[in-house]
Amino acid sequence: MKQIERRSDCPISLSLDIFGDKWTLLILRDFIFFDNRHFNELVTIEKISTNILADRLNRLLKNDIIKKEVDKNNKSSYLYSLTEKGIELIPIVIEIYKWGANNIDGNNANSEFKNEVNSNFSKVTAEIVERIKTTHNTV
Repeated sequence: MKQIERRSDCPISLSLDIFGDKWTLLILRDFIFFDNRHFNELVTIEKISTNILADRLNRLLKNDIIKKEVDKNNKSSYLYSLTEKGIELIPIVIEIYKWGANNIDGNNANSEFKNEVNSNFSKVTAEIVERIKTTHNTV
């Protein structure tokens, strides 16, 4: 994979170089909200092409945001999981969800979940983090 040239040493700029494009955020969304962790599940994301999906997964792997293991239930398939570093992105992704659900008309946000995020952000985030730590074997 091609090394990304730094535009600056700004922490925001450097972070966006790793996870700041649409496809990467949608991959993270699928890990967090839908537990889609196989390539063939992720390729259905908003009609992402396989070469873009492979590139974004490789970028996340290279930056230790996710890990890739042979699926114990299907030895011919790989299972992607968030690492501790990736789990730290969960509150950011939930904040993006919250902002979109509250500020963009015509979105498909689940009203019950939206209300829960709005009133109990910390609790919802902690519950999701714990679920991910368990299902992604990072505990």
